[in-house]
Amino acid sequence: MKVFLYTEGEKLFRKSGLGKAIKHQMTALDRVGVEYTTNAKDSYDIIHLNWYGLKSYFLAKNEKKKGKKIVYHAHSTEEDFRNGFIFSKQLAPLFRKWITKCYSLGDVIITPTPYSKHLLEGYGIQKDIYAISNGIDLEKFRRKEHLRKEFRDRYHLKEEDKVVIGVGLYIERKGIVEFVELAKRMPQYKFIWFGYSPLFFSPNKVKKAVHTQLDNLHFAGYVEQSLIVEAMNGCDLYLFPTHEETEGIPIIEACACETPALIRDIPVFDEWLEDGKNVYKAKTLEEFEDKIRKILEKQLPSLTKEALKVAEERDINQVGKQLKEVYEKVMDLP
Repeated sequence: MKVFLYTEGEKLFRKSGLGKAIKHQMTALDRVGVEYTTNAKDSYDIIHLNWYGLKSYFLAKNEKKKGKKIVYHAHSTEEDFRNGFIFSKQLAPLFRKWITKCYSLGDVIITPTPYSKHLLEGYGIQKDIYAISNGIDLEKFRRKEHLRKEFRDRYHLKEEDKVVIGVGLYIERKGIVEFVELAKRMPQYKFIWFGYSPLFFSPNKVKKAVHTQLDNLHFAGYVEQSLIVEAMNGCDLYLFPTHEETEGIPIIEACACETPALIRDIPVFDEWLEDGKNVYKAKTLEEFEDKIRKILEKQLPSLTKEALKVAEERDINQVGKQLKEVYEKVMDLP
């Protein structure tokens, strides 16, 4: 059994969550000894598709005719497409029709969470759908106390500074507007946002947020994974005010690094992240502000040991085993 991992426009998405997910797939398959290729000229039994572009669509259609098995990875939904860029709300219904057409080409579908599986089932897709986390490489994301000083030296922070970080593209859905507003409200704390995307298609509120000049706010731009590990270890709080996700890899990274985390209370997190048990949750700006203060001032108990268990359940080795099981089921299909 050999798998062709195909991601149309991979270079374009290298710096996004999708880019991380693809790297995780490769690592996961390496760990469980599943042979794979990224070269279309190689021989293979299964095509594992990660995107919904035209090339992917026609590749799936043509290879299906040749008897190849198709695994379609549903990283996106109509719900997380909304509020991404200008006109995304208006285009969302058309987007849903298109991804439904693409995903339905799969003999089976993989998606990161039970929540995204439920959404896809609601689209009327009549295929087996498996919820498999994008995973976390626990060999890379771990609590390492020496990284705290390295992080603070890199960004010229004092040991006594209380630092809040965010991770994501410059899109409204990720909560970047709220992140900046919270920095305005709490000048006594430092706020650093990691991640970058062009602002050309962003609504004005996002452009305004990113161009905000505050003494306690810094946009670090895109950084390599090693510096995200450093930031997770060096900050005092990971803030994730996202409005919609199919999973949200950075929150798993925060759990792995035993970083205190405050996330938006949205359905995707319901079945695996519990308020007051392994993370803290908020819905309104006022709730976020209140809980940020209480977490940073140690007025709420630490939940990081329980959070680590969440990451361990999503270790890349477990993901590899689950992917292998799905591939084996696909190979047994008529």
